[in-house]
Amino acid sequence: MTCVFEVIDPGFRCLIQDSGRVGYHHLGMTTGGAMDQESFELANTLCNNNSTNAAVEITFGGICLISKLDAIIALTGATMSLKINGTKVEQWRAHRILAGSRLEIGLASNGVYGYLAIAGGFVMKPILGSVSCVQREHIGGHKQNGSALRQGDQLHCDPQQPNYRLAELPSSLRPKRHDNDQPLRVILGSQQQKFDPIQKKIFFSSEYFLTPECDRMGYRLSGPKIESKCSNMFSEGTTLGSIQIPQDGQPIILMRDRQTMGGYPKLGSVLSLDIDRLSQLPQGSTVTFQMIHIEEAHNILSLEAQKRASRGLKYI
Repeated sequence: MTCVFEVIDPGFRCLIQDSGRVGYHHLGMTTGGAMDQESFELANTLCNNNSTNAAVEITFGGICLISKLDAIIALTGATMSLKINGTKVEQWRAHRILAGSRLEIGLASNGVYGYLAIAGGFVMKPILGSVSCVQREHIGGHKQNGSALRQGDQLHCDPQQPNYRLAELPSSLRPKRHDNDQPLRVILGSQQQKFDPIQKKIFFSSEYFLTPECDRMGYRLSGPKIESKCSNMFSEGTTLGSIQIPQDGQPIILMRDRQTMGGYPKLGSVLSLDIDRLSQLPQGSTVTFQMIHIEEAHNILSLEAQKRASRGLKYI
């Protein structure tokens, strides 16, 4: 491993993330992983990496790094200005940088999470098959203890300078992450019977606000109260996108760092594709919901997989 970046300004909260720690819920370990998985994977694609290579997840921007070697990098996700040695360059494309280059990533003007990838991927020792940083579990990340980047930290990689033309993703193919006009699609779950038809109608016909209590663990909403017929229930396993209805009736959508067990009734789950879009909405945004059947969800996921497989890069 070779040191590739020194952190000059760590920004608000920058974490090392990959595709997540899968298969350890029985140990109480959450999945973690990039909040916007598609943008994360595209950053790796632009760097000719495996789609699961580790990248830096940048929350709200404001980070500054110094490169220690020649490299190829790409920045995707939320709209953040990217400067190399003071010169502004584009997101959603690969850039060659030289040793000693200064990378400055400005504050997000649209969206929340940006993804900085490097050819070869950031390298650190995995824990339970992943390097994803989960702060509340003190696991993963560049120091293996769940810490965010700090001033003076050094990031390492498996240095690669592939001899290929640099690529960019055409604007027409970039994820539309910052538009909340489209409803979040929801598949009703096995506990839907605990909510009478009127309560479900209220939920699917109302607007909800993302409160300040939104983080990698869950997004707490504010809006019309939803009541369930369940007075108490045993804790059970949770899934990504589960819509919990606590006693105050204000929905909570479980996100990447969700707890593995929960005791609130769940109306259903947000379609996994829409979790990426939800993650990029800032606090105060409004969201609405649309019910879909599980067969429809399978079709949507299948069509999206085909679309992504055929998505072409433009070479510069």
